[in-house]
Amino acid sequence: MDAVLLLGSFAVVLSGALLFTGAIEWLGHRLGLGEGAVGSFLAAVGTATPETLIAIVALLEAGEGSEGVAIGAIVGAPFLLATLAMGLVGLFAHLYRGRREQGVRLAAHGPTLERDLLFFLACFAAAGALGWGPPAALRIPLGVVFVIAYALYVRRTLRGGGEVQGRESLQPLLFERRPERREDPALGIFVLQLLVGLGAMVGGAHLFVEALLEIAAGLGVDALVLALILAPLATELPEKVNSFFWVREGKDALALGNVSGAMAFQSTVPVGIGLLFTDWSLDGKALLSIGLGLAGGLLAYLSLHRGGRFTPPAVAGWFALYAGFIVAVVLSA
Repeated sequence: MDAVLLLGSFAVVLSGALLFTGAIEWLGHRLGLGEGAVGSFLAAVGTATPETLIAIVALLEAGEGSEGVAIGAIVGAPFLLATLAMGLVGLFAHLYRGRREQGVRLAAHGPTLERDLLFFLACFAAAGALGWGPPAALRIPLGVVFVIAYALYVRRTLRGGGEVQGRESLQPLLFERRPERREDPALGIFVLQLLVGLGAMVGGAHLFVEALLEIAAGLGVDALVLALILAPLATELPEKVNSFFWVREGKDALALGNVSGAMAFQSTVPVGIGLLFTDWSLDGKALLSIGLGLAGGLLAYLSLHRGGRFTPPAVAGWFALYAGFIVAVVLSA
């Protein structure tokens, strides 16, 4: 039964991602935002909701170990995006190179992506550098600085997000049932589809985590170890599935922007929350995830800056970074 729930929850996430990607493209077109801005801001913030809520809920519960859960969620999300998610984008580009007009080359908005990655590297490195647990008198203003930094990043991204996606490349909305309105759907139609898609992704990811933990209990596997490895993976499913659809269609600016924009968000706003409401004292596994995440982000920046594509060695490198973290967590359990 748990296996059926696991598969069903993944199907819900897939369905939600299909609804979400179509609606977010229409919303970006309607607002006149460039593809880079749509992926790095609209899509990224929407799909970053599940893992951000985990940290907030953990802090509100204020139970034993809640701070550890919150900090783990905060630093784990950017790590997964900078390693596994980047590796999957590169893998999808190679798997679907035959149906993509640009092949394995990434037809993305370079300035937006490089800005995202440099911003992520600077902020995530700062988060790790503060992991010694600074006093509240220092943590509080620093937490505010992280949130303000993201606001400035959004302002810059919206101003320079590349070209607006053409109407001819947009797919009809699945919620639009009036053929005569397909060329220009009402705002309420794609906002409704956007919210339903986002809700399905969040709900599906939650069910996925619950099913994993039930399976772990049945197999006698340490639930904490399984949660550290697979629960964050489930909360990042929206970014990964959205990117799968966009890479397959050759919409690399949206696919990569969704991941890099989520990295920019996750390395600032949740970190700011963590600094404001925890002692921000990071243990060895948290610092390791930050270090590996920075390595993955640097690899992505160099790959885009030098070649404009994710080569097989780079893809293998991202998977190796993620696998290395799994091995470290299992051995230290």
